[in-house]
Amino acid sequence: MLQSRVVPAFKRLTNQSAKRCFSAFKEVHEFDLDVEWKTHKCDAPPTTTSFTRDEGLKWLEDMMYIRRIEILSDNYYKKKMIRGFCHLYDGQEAVAVGIEAGSTKNDHMITTYRDHGWQFTRGDSVRSIMAEQFGKDTGCSRGKGGSMHLYYPEGRFYGGNGIVGAQCPIGAGIAFACKYNNKQEVVYTMYGDGAANQGQLYEVFNMCALWKLPCVFVCENNEYGMGTSTERHSHVHEFYTRGDYVPGIQVDGMNIFTVREATKFARQHCLDGKGPIIMEVKTYRYHGHSMSDPGITYRTREEVSDMRSNRDPIDRLKNMMIRESMSSEDEIKQMEKRIRKDVTQQAEQAEKDGELGLNELYQDIYSTGPPPFVRYANYDESQVQQKDGSYKQIQHM
Repeated sequence: MLQSRVVPAFKRLTNQSAKRCFSAFKEVHEFDLDVEWKTHKCDAPPTTTSFTRDEGLKWLEDMMYIRRIEILSDNYYKKKMIRGFCHLYDGQEAVAVGIEAGSTKNDHMITTYRDHGWQFTRGDSVRSIMAEQFGKDTGCSRGKGGSMHLYYPEGRFYGGNGIVGAQCPIGAGIAFACKYNNKQEVVYTMYGDGAANQGQLYEVFNMCALWKLPCVFVCENNEYGMGTSTERHSHVHEFYTRGDYVPGIQVDGMNIFTVREATKFARQHCLDGKGPIIMEVKTYRYHGHSMSDPGITYRTREEVSDMRSNRDPIDRLKNMMIRESMSSEDEIKQMEKRIRKDVTQQAEQAEKDGELGLNELYQDIYSTGPPPFVRYANYDESQVQQKDGSYKQIQHM
């Protein structure tokens, strides 16, 4: 029995080694980032980097998955299968994937309501993400959160937060817990350029600097706070300097390599006990602020088209891998085809999933379980828990 189990494993290893040995693809690429880092009160990340073929394919796959999830979310929203607010992340994929590439699964993430990409990179499934948007019980928040409130504590992801800037104090609190418990972990707290003027952000800058908390504050500057350009909503546009006494770096968020290198630098800064650091990641969203925003009343179609054509993060990585003989057009096309099929199938599965029953209405009010009494605006309609766990309105008792 032992031999029969060992031999196939050996054969697989031999086959893999042979494939690598005779592969036409280059396995590692080292190159100059061609970047002049803009920093505030800190050193700069390196100007050279390298990556393996496996890493490149993984990043490409993750970005393509996020892009496809967002395209499908757009379609389902227009079919009225996704209700409420929905904020899409296409165009910004290199931020989530790049930060994931420069961090570890032990690190923590918390973000805004533009959260689909982060939920995916932290390890959740397409089905779970789509089911949550559909309001199904298989969703990551059991259908109670919707698009803006994805949540994946198993992957140390503490969700999309609906109030502008509200996630920043929570992120600081998680960073405090990391330091208090002597964990070699870092917290990435994301906020948009529109939240960069929030008072609570500067309060937590101060706390984190005082206590040297391991928090990387990531300003995802997509150039338009809702529908207002940075030139119109902020007196100082260099958001990486806005912490004053907190160090900062400005990063090209359309380039996964600069995001990864800046992330690694910022993470080490925190682990060295130097306290918080700001990463202003300059990126661009292709959709409007939310699905209710066409996105072309405050910017032109030509501007969006130019960004898609010349600075798209997926195309940038794809073209580099083909140019450097690390992949082929055919391999990438097959990957795209597989991802398209997989996302569609998982979304169709989520469509068929069930919704929570009315008995779940009171389940998440308290952590200790459902309360014995639920007060309604009309007192007679208030619910009282019965011995069997069911509820009755007072007027029917």
